[in-house]
Amino acid sequence: MKIVNRAAVVFSVMLLLSACEWSAEPATGTHQVGDSGIEHTQHGSSPTAEEAANDTVTDMKRIDIIDSQGTKVGRAALTETVEGVKLQVEVSGLPPGKHGLHFHSVGACVAPDFKTAGAHFNPETKKHGFDNPEGHHAGDLPNLEIGSDGGGKAEFINKKVTLARDKANSLVKPGGTSLVIHTGPDDYKTDPTGESGGRIACGVIK
Repeated sequence: MKIVNRAAVVFSVMLLLSACEWSAEPATGTHQVGDSGIEHTQHGSSPTAEEAANDTVTDMKRIDIIDSQGTKVGRAALTETVEGVKLQVEVSGLPPGKHGLHFHSVGACVAPDFKTAGAHFNPETKKHGFDNPEGHHAGDLPNLEIGSDGGGKAEFINKKVTLARDKANSLVKPGGTSLVIHTGPDDYKTDPTGESGGRIACGVIK
């Protein structure tokens, strides 16, 4: 009886050790996370701190948007996707109505006029405007509509730009770029600015 019990104990210990050894192996493959349907791929090991930092810099940017007084009036997030760069922008305290919204070629937002942001981001040397047969600039974006309360929120995907480094159309090029909000609406055809007027808000992308 004792021999049987001892054998059973040994067998149980071997099973436990085997289970521990299996669970310690790095997982691979694609898994569903919760009910959200988000796919999370594990690569067998955790990224180093340097790799994680590089991923953050390359794949997403968060920026503050200031007005002509230098006061923060909003924020934006730029995310690299398979379709292009997704821009999510939210502002408050701005004049109601439609306002031209563009990526500009220099990462400098000096109030009050933000002329330091340079011209529209245009690495392909196109004309301005979605309706321009010779356009459009890589930095052209749809108008941002501000409500009667001075607030506005929008989400766009720009297929002509990237956050990847060392690309001609990268928004994180040396010197950076900027996101600029104008006083009036963009007419989507008039070169070089769409007749959207002066610059009332700006955020640096670096």
